[in-house]
Amino acid sequence: MSDLASLRHRPTARVLLFDAQDRILLMKGRLPNRPQGSSAWFTVGGGLEPGESLEAGALREIAEETGFTEVELGPVVWLREGAGVLASGERVLFRETYVVARCAGGEASRAGWEAHEVDLVDDLRWWAFEDLLRTEERIYPERFLELLPDVLAGRYPAEPLVITVPRVP
Repeated sequence: MSDLASLRHRPTARVLLFDAQDRILLMKGRLPNRPQGSSAWFTVGGGLEPGESLEAGALREIAEETGFTEVELGPVVWLREGAGVLASGERVLFRETYVVARCAGGEASRAGWEAHEVDLVDDLRWWAFEDLLRTEERIYPERFLELLPDVLAGRYPAEPLVITVPRVP
């Protein structure tokens, strides 16, 4: 396994995108190096382009992955860092910044998806918090269900909370 310090850093905008009913939009997909049955739910978002601000990247990712362009960005609430694999097979160190956003909701569009997203993302849907509590499927990031109630209630941390990624021996 590669040493984390030697991996290329990939700044990433992750978005906690809520609709008018306080439902959150999540995507269900797999990592490129994982089999079909290893999927998990995760937030909208992706890597920032060189020189792109977090805000611009978050809005671009929302538009590309959902088609929503009437979006209001809120605060950054969580930070997470962990090794992962891109669709190209490159191993990188993801530096994820989670920002709250709101939109009217409705049917998300997949028209802006790249080929690897079409291949690796199996579902996209709005979730009520109660439904998330009942599911047995995996949801990322770690501690998602523990941390989401504060975000839903508008209780944002003064400084973004760092989500620790468990290290695999």
